[in-house]
Amino acid sequence: MRKHIVAGNWKMNNGLSQTQALISDLKKQIRTSDAEVMIAPSFTNLWQAFQSLRQDDIEVVAQNMHFAENGAYTGEVSPGMLKSIGVQTVILGHSERRAYFNETDESLAKKVDAALANDIRVIFCFGEELADRKSGKEEAVVGSQIKNALFHLGVNAFKKIVLAYEPVWAIGTGETASPEQAQDMHAFIRKILADKYGSEVADNVSILYGGSVKPNNAQEIFGKPDVDGGLIGGASLKAEDFFAIVNAF
Repeated sequence: MRKHIVAGNWKMNNGLSQTQALISDLKKQIRTSDAEVMIAPSFTNLWQAFQSLRQDDIEVVAQNMHFAENGAYTGEVSPGMLKSIGVQTVILGHSERRAYFNETDESLAKKVDAALANDIRVIFCFGEELADRKSGKEEAVVGSQIKNALFHLGVNAFKKIVLAYEPVWAIGTGETASPEQAQDMHAFIRKILADKYGSEVADNVSILYGGSVKPNNAQEIFGKPDVDGGLIGGASLKAEDFFAIVNAF
């Protein structure tokens, strides 16, 4: 049975003292939940966050990583470095990484391979831009992103992969895909997985929705049959809002 997951992507926010304060607030909000709960602080605060939460039911995950184990890649972080501080999951392919840092399907395929080779779980992001949606190309774009980066993998690899659909036009804009639009895309994603790998894989891969999820819309979005949780941006920076979303399950 696939898992419910709510992951907070903090992006480039929160220095050390802010991270400590937010984690303290999160600890006060923790309740028994049907969902796996994750947060993704900045690289500089991963170790602090991991140490602070190692006894709690919140997993600390990374926002990105390089595909090489080591070498002349100034400013980058390798899979082994993440593993060395206890990080077991990484977000790859976020729309901001694709847009601002020129990440391609090909480079992301290499990152996915590197993560899996190091036994790191992947939250793999993808999604269409507004022009794609308006021209009716959203399924073609999403299908291409998934196939190009993931469809070289074997069946067993999907035990370590979580998918995250994020319509680019609904990230940080206040716009949100309707619950019906989210469900339609998640059902399409599950269908292309089933066509390639069979229904068992498709039925067991968690697919998250990422795009302006808030406490007031989370329950309706998460209530759709193919939506298994959320990749949360701005709302994850307030403990009360974040756990209101977690508790939407």
